[in-house]
Amino acid sequence: MIKAIFWDNDGVLVDTERLYFQACRNTFAKIGFDLTKELYVEYFLKRSEGTWHIAREKGFGEQTISELREERNYLYSGLLANETEVMDGVIETLEVLKGKVKMGIVTSSRKDHFNIIHQKSGLLKYFDFIVTGDECANTKPDPEPYIRALQKSGINNYECIVIEDSERGLKSALAAGLKCYILPTDLTKNSNFNGASKILGNVREIISELDVTKDKLSFSSS
Repeated sequence: MIKAIFWDNDGVLVDTERLYFQACRNTFAKIGFDLTKELYVEYFLKRSEGTWHIAREKGFGEQTISELREERNYLYSGLLANETEVMDGVIETLEVLKGKVKMGIVTSSRKDHFNIIHQKSGLLKYFDFIVTGDECANTKPDPEPYIRALQKSGINNYECIVIEDSERGLKSALAAGLKCYILPTDLTKNSNFNGASKILGNVREIISELDVTKDKLSFSSS
């Protein structure tokens, strides 16, 4: 039986990953560097090293990188406040799952960005707890975020599933001993998802992949 579902935030619940890429790309353009989608995916969504490794490789010092990071965060906050959208099918899926299973959001996002994202999303009422990047010494692909989620939920790892969209998220979940379903996005669709329990076409498929009864969930036998 499934007793908990841990949801990634950006790219799974809300369409914000593209906004973060846009903020990073606009910031790098100011130093004359074209941050392509391929480089962003490789450094941030696969390696989880952050795009600042690129700046260091290009010879920029820590003071410049610190200033660029502040500008990126400012740009990203503005985009979030004006352009954040809930992913298609998320609300109807959460409505079906509500009350049948404990649910948490597990994100590497900063708390301030997370709060901006969910000022108008209407999603937080569906969740029992949240783990943000600020709470963790190590973020995804390290298992710490999902270990914290297990601690907060009080549920065994074999009774939980994770919904992720990236390689680093998948690695984090697997390292914590969790089953993981993947919802690829345009940015992550060409990633290596070896180890995932399922690759889903859209969030609504979560319902069909799980046996949903009046008051509980279990893994589908199909």
